[in-house]
Amino acid sequence: MSKSSGQGMSNSGLPQFLIGSEGGESRELDDKDMRNISGPYREDEEEDQAEGQIVVGICSMMKKSNSKPMTEIMERLCKFEYITVVIFSEEVILNEPVEKWPVCDCLISFHSKGFPLDKAVGYAKLRKPLLINDLNMQYFIQDRREVYRILQEEGIDLPRYAVLNRDPDRPEGKECNLVESEDHVEVNGEVFHKPFVEKPVSAEDHNVYIYYPTSAGGGSQRLFRKIGSRSSVYSPESTVRKTGSYIYEEFMPTDGTDVKVYTVGPDYAHAEARKSPALDGKVERDSEGKEIRYPVMLTAMEKLVARKVCLAFKQTVCGFDLLRANGHSFVCDVNGFSFVKNSMKYYDDCAKVLGNMVMRELAPQFHIPWSIPMEAEDIPIVPTTSGTMMELRCVIAVIRHGDRTPKQKMKMEVRNALFFELFEKYGGYKSGKLKLKKPKQLQEVLDIARQLLAELVLHNDCEIEEKKSKLEQLKTVLEMESSLNDNQYGHFSGINRKVQLTYLPNGQPKASSEEEDSLKEGPSLLLVLKWGGELTPAGRVQAEELGRAFRCMYPGGQGDYAGFPGCGLLRLHSTYRHDLKIYASDEGRVQMTAAAFAKGLLALEGELTPILVQMVKSANMNGLLDSDSDSLTDGQQRVKARLHEIMQKNKDFSEEDYNKLAPTGSPSLVNSMRVIVNPVKTCDHVHTLIKSLTCQICKRLEDPKSADLQLYHSETLELMLQRWSKLERDFRMKNCRYDISKIPDIYDCVKYDTQHNSSLSLEDTLELFRLSRALADIIIPQEYGITKAEKLDIASAYCLPLVKKIQLDLQRTHEDEAVNKLHPLYSRGVMSPGRHVRTRLYFTSESHVHSLLSIFRYGGLLDEQKDEQWKQAMDYLSAVTELNYMTQIVIMLYEDNKKDPSSEERFHVELHFSPGVKGCKDEDNAPMGFGFRPASSENHEKQTNQGSLEDLSQDEPDRAVLTEPINIQRKSPLIRNRKAGSMEALSESNTSSRGLAYRILPSSSRQSPEIKPSGLGFEGCSLVPSIYPLETLHNSLSLKQVDEFLTALCKNGSQAQFKRLKSLSAMFESHSQPSIDVDSQETPVSTPVQPNQPAAKPIWYTGDPSSTVSSAGPSSPSVAESSSNFGFNTE
Repeated sequence: MSKSSGQGMSNSGLPQFLIGSEGGESRELDDKDMRNISGPYREDEEEDQAEGQIVVGICSMMKKSNSKPMTEIMERLCKFEYITVVIFSEEVILNEPVEKWPVCDCLISFHSKGFPLDKAVGYAKLRKPLLINDLNMQYFIQDRREVYRILQEEGIDLPRYAVLNRDPDRPEGKECNLVESEDHVEVNGEVFHKPFVEKPVSAEDHNVYIYYPTSAGGGSQRLFRKIGSRSSVYSPESTVRKTGSYIYEEFMPTDGTDVKVYTVGPDYAHAEARKSPALDGKVERDSEGKEIRYPVMLTAMEKLVARKVCLAFKQTVCGFDLLRANGHSFVCDVNGFSFVKNSMKYYDDCAKVLGNMVMRELAPQFHIPWSIPMEAEDIPIVPTTSGTMMELRCVIAVIRHGDRTPKQKMKMEVRNALFFELFEKYGGYKSGKLKLKKPKQLQEVLDIARQLLAELVLHNDCEIEEKKSKLEQLKTVLEMESSLNDNQYGHFSGINRKVQLTYLPNGQPKASSEEEDSLKEGPSLLLVLKWGGELTPAGRVQAEELGRAFRCMYPGGQGDYAGFPGCGLLRLHSTYRHDLKIYASDEGRVQMTAAAFAKGLLALEGELTPILVQMVKSANMNGLLDSDSDSLTDGQQRVKARLHEIMQKNKDFSEEDYNKLAPTGSPSLVNSMRVIVNPVKTCDHVHTLIKSLTCQICKRLEDPKSADLQLYHSETLELMLQRWSKLERDFRMKNCRYDISKIPDIYDCVKYDTQHNSSLSLEDTLELFRLSRALADIIIPQEYGITKAEKLDIASAYCLPLVKKIQLDLQRTHEDEAVNKLHPLYSRGVMSPGRHVRTRLYFTSESHVHSLLSIFRYGGLLDEQKDEQWKQAMDYLSAVTELNYMTQIVIMLYEDNKKDPSSEERFHVELHFSPGVKGCKDEDNAPMGFGFRPASSENHEKQTNQGSLEDLSQDEPDRAVLTEPINIQRKSPLIRNRKAGSMEALSESNTSSRGLAYRILPSSSRQSPEIKPSGLGFEGCSLVPSIYPLETLHNSLSLKQVDEFLTALCKNGSQAQFKRLKSLSAMFESHSQPSIDVDSQETPVSTPVQPNQPAAKPIWYTGDPSSTVSSAGPSSPSVAESSSNFGFNTE
């Protein structure tokens, strides 16, 4: 045996156990810490040694041997009467031959950087100790290819992957074939659409990259081993690495959370969740500088996975990473020997499991049950309910997107065979509709337009029915800002523009009897080209600030979380008691709004792209949040025809017109009709004002001083002129009648320029704004139905799937779910680990918000005559003129734990609403609601004891404080300025109110990093408007009441929808054929890898029931949430 006096050996040669102190130094273990330490190994004492003590050897690099977890666990292991611990010094391991290493009966040895694994294998062959972690398998753990191969053989689910071997030493007969495209890579024939993950094959290399699709903003997130407070950084680079060998795998959407699992033998697993390093790259640390993690419950399936991993890799102590995505758990990494940090309970359990294992194998006759008393801090705290406070269980919000650039649209009927071929190529006959957004698809449309225009030039009388002017416009828009001449797609991203094709079996019907063109027979396609409509910087700020404001609806919302207002939600979320899902329609502006809102809600940092990809689920299935506004229902067609007829009368509105146009008597409609008086004369005036505007812009263009004038969001005067000139042409038709459908676009444009380009000081814009707004306030809401019956019918057609989903959200809240659940035994400093709040956020466009509000208003939820609160709410909604950007409909579910579970009073529902962003000159005539009055806060005045409505700011601070507080600006855009009890975001006033303090927004906020403030506002020429407060529509509904209402709606709506679908299916029967879904490739579903035979059992495996307690806690059965009517995931 070595006489070395290196660390781990005393001067007398006695093996010593070193305990790491808090300062990172070490002290020797004294008699109080350890009993029965054996003397130095000598050959002649082998028999006595075997009879007296079992020696456990620790053979690893000094940094690992002296770490706090190792020290804590070995200290406890020594309390077994017959176990002695010997630490091999690093000097001995590196410099001495294995024959001179200390002799032990049981070896804990594991590889880390610089460790001579070959020597450890040699030592194990020489001494044949009981191996806690198999050494030969540790070679495999260092290579991700081998790890994935073993996982696959064991039938453990892992992401779909492919290996690109550029390693000349490991050809393995496989190709090394990589084909890279803009939004996908093909690895040896296997296609991976972005987002995908690129991992170096060496497990020691932590430079893992995630590549994002162009539709989300492109670029990549670069992960690395933690440096200070960062674990990843966003890069605009979108091309994959060209040297080295990599694994390419599908990206798993985990809602921003990773789960790390730590096994101690096959029957024990401890799991902790942490913020995913790919989300914003900021490492959340506690007051001691440790990364914040929270113990979570494993499901029964996950415990089985932990057992399989432990046995397959023959590592008793083993860490691995789980990704919880799409209702499944996937293993994405196996780290080998790994201990939990900072958990006394885990240290106790781990030592107990290892001690029992060693004693069972090496000295079964001395097996003595052993335990250490629980530490005081580990006593599980059971939440109790006292007083009349109710516990918030669920928040559902449907939110319109933020401020955007003007949407522009061009429609044309096409009959050319080339368009029909394109329609068939991308599976258009499957549903009769087709959306083309990808660069390759838009390029094909552009090629057709160019070809047809070229043919028109050569043969002027050729049979090309498409109008030349429309084809030229199609070509111009598709060529805009892109370098297509160089065969590059340039700015041709999916966010900017799209082409929709709809099959018309009998051609397009005439809009009026006076149309010049005769109706052509036979089928045609309606081509709709859309461009513009991107989220502006102001829209991003609106969404982010509203996200911050939303925190205050959660318990404890008045506190600070390391300088952040709304501590309650952040505390709830960071401790994984917040089950959050964010859905958005597939429009770019909606998705970016959702990402910006999530950034504000969860206090994230950096770019929106990583947040969008990880936190926002695209809900483009079954019309959950998307609607094709160009393929209108029969009801809508009829409504639009009636609107068109009434608005074409060149006379003052009569009493009959008031009854026809505003049968509901809505004050907002009546007031707008009074402003208009004569619809045709008003349209004449509007058209004159538009002509005046285009003339003014033309003059500015001729002025050399204005040549380089930059307008808001990088728009030029030329583009602004294009916008207004198109409206001037399209609004007044050839027959001198007005196209009423253009009124929303006119209002859209003038609203945008009034807010963002007011520095141009164009004349008469405010008058144009006033008149177009009055017209739009009639046209927009009435397009969704004029009578109550029509409104309800059209609303059902738009948002029946969403209503069904909301109903499921409310039903599922009080049932057991397979979500991240905090483990009560390990949750130090969390007062009520059992609490779980479910939040579902749905971001969508105007049509769904109008429709959902119509359902609540006209669906018969309550009787206005019998319910005074509902009558006041209906009066308030009738006075609201516009559902502007960031409109919110919020449903909150509370539970009163004191009430009987079967009682109707157990669950309580509240309905809240905000009409969104304040428009120009809105302050004077804004309708007054009755404030944000959750019943829980009314009860709060009567009952000061909050009971289960825990004040989360009182949780133990070391888990909640971040080391780098964000810079707080004292002049806040988040101050209340109306009535007490309302919630308001983005108000520029600096007053605050008293009253329900914990519901009111705090007086501090931070500026969005992307926005540069200046004297003129954001981006030099635009102020961000404030958002109306959230108003309570009703605060005393029962869950049963709401559930019955939604059930009846879905039943009636389903019957009507079934009739519509039946007539549609007959239309496409002759054309139906199997085809691919154009958008399906953008959201691939991971395929679990098929199982093979399990590996051989290691020596320490036992088939007997384990005496140890799994820290994974009770199983959480997964709830299969599905609906027979709708095929979306109901999570």
